[in-house]
Amino acid sequence: MKFLIESYGCQLNMAESAAIETLLLGRGLEKTDNPDAADAVIINTCSVRKTAENRIWGRLGFYSAEKKKHPMTLIVTGCMAERMKEELKQEAPFIDAVIGTNEKAEIPDFILGSPLEMLSGYKFLSSYYKEGEFSSYVPIMNGCNNFCSYCIVPYVRGREVSRPVEEIIEEIKFLEGKGVREITLLGQNVNSYSSQYNGQAVDFPTLLEIITPYLDNIIFVRFESPHPKDFSDHLISVIAENPKVAKHIHLPMQAGSTRILQLMNRKTTREKFLALVDKMRREIPGLTLSTDVMTGFPSETEEEYEETLSMMEAMGCTEAFMYYFNPREGTRAAEMDGQIEESIKVRRLERLIAEQIERQARIKGSMLPFRATAIVTGTSRDDKDRYLARGEHNDYFSFSSEKEHKPGDVVIIDAVELKGNTFRGSEYV
Repeated sequence: MKFLIESYGCQLNMAESAAIETLLLGRGLEKTDNPDAADAVIINTCSVRKTAENRIWGRLGFYSAEKKKHPMTLIVTGCMAERMKEELKQEAPFIDAVIGTNEKAEIPDFILGSPLEMLSGYKFLSSYYKEGEFSSYVPIMNGCNNFCSYCIVPYVRGREVSRPVEEIIEEIKFLEGKGVREITLLGQNVNSYSSQYNGQAVDFPTLLEIITPYLDNIIFVRFESPHPKDFSDHLISVIAENPKVAKHIHLPMQAGSTRILQLMNRKTTREKFLALVDKMRREIPGLTLSTDVMTGFPSETEEEYEETLSMMEAMGCTEAFMYYFNPREGTRAAEMDGQIEESIKVRRLERLIAEQIERQARIKGSMLPFRATAIVTGTSRDDKDRYLARGEHNDYFSFSSEKEHKPGDVVIIDAVELKGNTFRGSEYV
């Protein structure tokens, strides 16, 4: 029996798809990338933006035709399935099962003929490792309690649930045995992690301290996404002092205006956010930052948009995920007064992107020359005599070497130039 998984959306979705794949392989099923050969198809959906849902509807049309050609079990799971369960059943009756975010662990049993059991809460899976990969996601939380006014996540993922420390340690031990080189701790708000271990309360920075002794092959620990309001002094000190924690931090900004941040329910202000960035830069040697930023939120004025541009310059990010406000049905922001015309949102986004491209090139260029530890990801598509690698700061390298390398090898690179967004150099010997 063969299965195919299509995944859309966030890193947590990708991690959960990898975990489902592992469960199915363990039950004797075979993976395929060919829809014509698949006995079961699982579509793991996203609901963050309308465009993601539109794409799923298109894929459902494709699989409706496929099912007429040959029998298959079609499962739709994930956040769109959670949000639109009844609508999917009515509009696409050819779907065999619509499975929400809490029941993903039941998918293998359903494919093999067992009825679905509706679970009352989110269940973490034992491992999210994908065979052969040197980089792995480790979910530590699910859900969110923040209710940012533009975000659908709390409605489709539910309230925050923290994974037990013991389970996280066991997965890290397993990944160590697989030769994994870097892990990314995942959650909608990782720095509100809260659990117990050996009778003691454990918050997120304490979790980082607890897992460090179990890291040997793993050289980089990353995490996404933290919330600025929960970024404690303890967390800053752990990042600064723990050599395993990558000094490249994703810190979502969203907007540069205090009024807009309040409308977004971000529970911070422009001044507090900039003070946090300043403190992090003072106390974490070699820090680089990435961020999320939105233009065109309801009622955003040109002056408030300029505040976002100036905050981006103050942050000095080496990368940024930029988008314009896209109303999500069911969120407060979708019903707010002052909805902005798409042409204005697009214009603002285009300038934001142009300035960020210039900024990150300027920042990266100013780093040269430098030496960095990196993990080999493969060979260059354009030059098979050069290797590609990714470093601690999520920077990419094209490098020459006298040695042969395979993905997952750890190398030291002397970077001497920047071409596009990629550093070029040679292996240090």
